[in-house]
Amino acid sequence: MTPLATFVIAIAALVVLAAVVLITSARRSDVRGAGALARETVKRDKSIKAESGDAPAGSAYESQAIATRTAVLEKATEVAPVIWQAPDQEAIDVSRRQFFNRATIFLVTTGLASFGAALIAFLWPRAGGGFGSKVTVGRLDDLVAQIRSERGFVYKPEARTWLTSYPADSLPKARLSYGKQTVSTGMESGIIALYQKCPHLGCRVPECKSSQWFECPCHGSQYNRVGEKKAGPAPRGMDRFGVSVTNGNVVVDTGTRFNGPAIGINTTGQEAEGPHCVSGETKH
Repeated sequence: MTPLATFVIAIAALVVLAAVVLITSARRSDVRGAGALARETVKRDKSIKAESGDAPAGSAYESQAIATRTAVLEKATEVAPVIWQAPDQEAIDVSRRQFFNRATIFLVTTGLASFGAALIAFLWPRAGGGFGSKVTVGRLDDLVAQIRSERGFVYKPEARTWLTSYPADSLPKARLSYGKQTVSTGMESGIIALYQKCPHLGCRVPECKSSQWFECPCHGSQYNRVGEKKAGPAPRGMDRFGVSVTNGNVVVDTGTRFNGPAIGINTTGQEAEGPHCVSGETKH
C-alpha cells in the first residue's frame, strides 16, 4: 500500500470518528436545535401549570384584563357650555406699531413734563434763605468792623456778594450819578453789596489787596472798591443788590439786582493804592 493511500484512509477514519462523537454528544445534551427547551425547563413549566389550576393563560388572560378595565371606567360628568362673549375689538386691533407709537408718546410727554417741572423749580425763587431771596448777613456794626479789619473787603458766600464800605462824603455825588432809587439804605448806612460776577462774561471777580480794587482775572476788567469801572472790557460797573437794615441787621436782597454804574462814573475818586494783581503795574 502506498503512503498516499494510507494517509487517505487515516483522514477518513478521523472524520467518521468525529461524526460519531458529535452525534453522541447531541443526544446526551438533548440539543434539538435553536429555541429548544431543556428537560428541566419543560418539567418546571408542567408543574407550574398544575399548581395554577383553572387560571386563564395567554390570550384569555389578556381578554379578561381588558374586560376588567372597561368595566371600571366612569362616565365623565357633563359640564354646561360657557357662553361665548365677543372680545374687545379695540384691544384686538392694537397692532405692534400702535403699541410702540403710544409708548413713545407717553415717554416723551413724561420726560417733557419732568423737565418742565425741574426748570420751574430751578427758576422759582426759594421761599427760604439762600441765594435768590433775602439773606441776613450780620449786624451792621460787626460788618463795618470786619470790613476794616480785612482791609476793605468781606465776602459772603451765602449771598454771593462782596460787602465794602461806602464813604459818607460821597453820598451827594452818588445821588446825582446813580439816582435816588438806586441809592439804597445800605449806602446811606455806609455799606454796599456788590454781585460777585463780572458784567463782562460772568467770571467771579476777586479783590486785590494791593490795589484795593476788584480785578477780574479772566479779561482784566478793573473796578474801584465800590464797584465803579476803572479799566477793561466790561460794559459797566459791578452789579449790586438791594440792602436794608432792620433792627441793626443787614439784609441783602439777592432777588433784586441793579445794573452797575455806567462807564465814567467815579463817585469816590479812589485810585489804585498799590500794584495791580492782574497786570502787576503800579499805575492805572
